[in-house]
Amino acid sequence: MTADVMKKKCIAMLLAGGKGTRLRELTSETAKPAVGFGGKYRLIDFPLSNCVNSGIDTVGVLTQYQPLELAAYIGSGNPWDLDRVNGGVTVLPPFRGAKSTDWYRGTADAVRKNLNFVDLYSPDCTLIISGDHIYRMDYSDMLEFHIKNACACTLAVIRVEKEDASRFGVVETGEDMRVRGFHEKPDKPSSDMVSMGIYIFNTDKLKEYLSDPDVCDFGKDLIPKMLEAGERLFAYRFTGYWRDVGTVGSLWRANMDLLGNTPAFCPGDHPKILSRPMQRPAQFVGETAEITDSLISDGCRIFGKVSGSVLSGGVTVEAGACITDSVIMEDAAVEEGAIVRRAIVGKGCVIGRGSAVGNADGEPSLITVSLTDAGTSDGGSAFAYRDRHETKKT
Repeated sequence: MTADVMKKKCIAMLLAGGKGTRLRELTSETAKPAVGFGGKYRLIDFPLSNCVNSGIDTVGVLTQYQPLELAAYIGSGNPWDLDRVNGGVTVLPPFRGAKSTDWYRGTADAVRKNLNFVDLYSPDCTLIISGDHIYRMDYSDMLEFHIKNACACTLAVIRVEKEDASRFGVVETGEDMRVRGFHEKPDKPSSDMVSMGIYIFNTDKLKEYLSDPDVCDFGKDLIPKMLEAGERLFAYRFTGYWRDVGTVGSLWRANMDLLGNTPAFCPGDHPKILSRPMQRPAQFVGETAEITDSLISDGCRIFGKVSGSVLSGGVTVEAGACITDSVIMEDAAVEEGAIVRRAIVGKGCVIGRGSAVGNADGEPSLITVSLTDAGTSDGGSAFAYRDRHETKKT
């Protein structure tokens, strides 16, 4: 440890390198943690804000897939008060070393390849978090639980519907919350308690198990290996709002949770979820506009009807257009007479005059390619692309 770097009690390693293939075209050119949410946020805002709000001021962000936009968004870390001399936020992409040249082979392998960053601060504990979940959590409470129970590793867990448990790592515990079993994405879950992908390790134990080159993933390899060795693993029960937004449907539902008189989740509540502010003018609402139960971001120009929807910055809704129960990403446009219902419309897309997209019920549609006039879609295929700025026919 160099003289100008201060030893830390706990640092965070934020996993942000996954492809997010289940979000389909939304992540074709964007890292999953950089995907927009709630009109003004990116997914990575939530773990970064949670770290700062928990008193954790040193965060390594492990990137790999499409890192440019994510790294530019994080910048110096100033919006999250992470532009520190000792600590702060550091983006850690894969690198070529004297002995290692391959890409990250999994979540644990990504941390192993960046243990030199961990060693800079000699932390007693290392927090492992993901960059693609929507939640507000005080990690200091979990750290206190970890220390009190003399754990080698603590897993944050939450209860889900039993039919959804197969999507996660299923955790079995005794009455004392000591972990007795862990099964990564089992076909037949034995419990409705699942791992949130948030771990606190004693740093020495973490480094010990990462010394095995065959340990590539936390859920598939490292946690089962520690259990088999009889290590003290405990589950920390979380009861607040949490969503894994790994699919189009879950991302849409998380956005819908922001609406209503009593929203299921409000990022503006204390402690706030912080984000990099958009440099856009204020919203403009025209005389013909009708807006109910919706979030409208800066730079939007609204002349049509918007109901039960979340609009990101720079969205245009022309007169006669109607948007219902939908999420509209940055700089998209819904032209005169077009209808959007129960859909996610991607960044910069144009829904042409008289077009109709989305589903009245069932899973929401994803529209990521612009539609020509009077086009229709239930979220299926690609459509003819039309430049938003082309001259309209008169």
